[in-house]
Amino acid sequence: MPEASEAATPDAARVVNLALQGGGSHGAFTWGVLDALLEDGRIDFEGASGASAGAMNAAVLAHGLARAQADGLRGHDKKEAARLALSRFWGGVGLMGGFMAGVPLPAAQAIGNWFSQWLSPYQTNPLGLNPLRNLLEREIDFELLARQRQLKVFVAATNVRTGRGEVFSGKRLSCSALMASACLPTLFQAVEIDGEYYWDGGYSGNPAIYPLIYETASADVILVQINPIETPFKPGVSAGEIMERVNEITFNAPLLAEMRAIEFVSRLLAEGKLDDDRYKDVRLHRVDGGAALAEFGATSKARADTSFLRRLFDLGRTAGQDWLAQHFKDLGVRASVEKVGHTQGKPKPVAEP
Repeated sequence: MPEASEAATPDAARVVNLALQGGGSHGAFTWGVLDALLEDGRIDFEGASGASAGAMNAAVLAHGLARAQADGLRGHDKKEAARLALSRFWGGVGLMGGFMAGVPLPAAQAIGNWFSQWLSPYQTNPLGLNPLRNLLEREIDFELLARQRQLKVFVAATNVRTGRGEVFSGKRLSCSALMASACLPTLFQAVEIDGEYYWDGGYSGNPAIYPLIYETASADVILVQINPIETPFKPGVSAGEIMERVNEITFNAPLLAEMRAIEFVSRLLAEGKLDDDRYKDVRLHRVDGGAALAEFGATSKARADTSFLRRLFDLGRTAGQDWLAQHFKDLGVRASVEKVGHTQGKPKPVAEP
């Protein structure tokens, strides 16, 4: 990994990790961000951690780079091949239609939401059919993905029995691991892997950052976040709006906990209270899609027509380009994400007598 002084020079390549959040078809925003980073060409990737749609973006990116390497492509040409791989995958998603939290719905969302209150997916979809699996198997050679060394991929899923998060990487990277990472329990049957059953990785890590800390050398992590942290709330909202916000809070909670831990360790390192030979001072960065995607609402995560996905892609590309213009110089030097510690309520202004 380049030293901070080297990374600060204008022409030095930056080696970073990616942390890719899940969020159904909103993952097309992340596709746009990745496209901008790949096209720019000044950044190389060491590791990528993701959940749900974020895990699929990470896997497709890694496979695209590995396939290009195997075909003899290098440098710019290899990154162009990865851009095409992501485009093919999301083009396939658009052709499939309905998409929710990384996986396609077996029926229209309104009908699916109503039935999920009364019937489990074992009743509504007893055969466990899911066309997304077919798309992944068509676009990704999982044997190549498991043995490639171009990009370390970490896929988060939640063990139903233990309630704990589990990360799949290396030889354990499989189509089932990706399907487990995107498995919403009210819509799809739990995915079985080696005798254990798994649900959506967003419950335990959306995405999990700790594998990037322990398993890679790079200290820079670019988080692509597509679930908003802050959302205006007004009393009197509908039941659906309440559930939307509950889901956003639930799927952000593990990430915020890790971000607070990173801040804590960084502060202790700066104060000289920890051994910097044993602890990594993670430089966290963020491309925040929460504000850009807020206008669409959570229900749009199930929408997957090509025109909508391209719109999200364009938003992501613009966000990625803006981030590069503002923060590329921070890579290898300093963290650029704002603090996310527990917020305190603002005191009400005191009326003058």
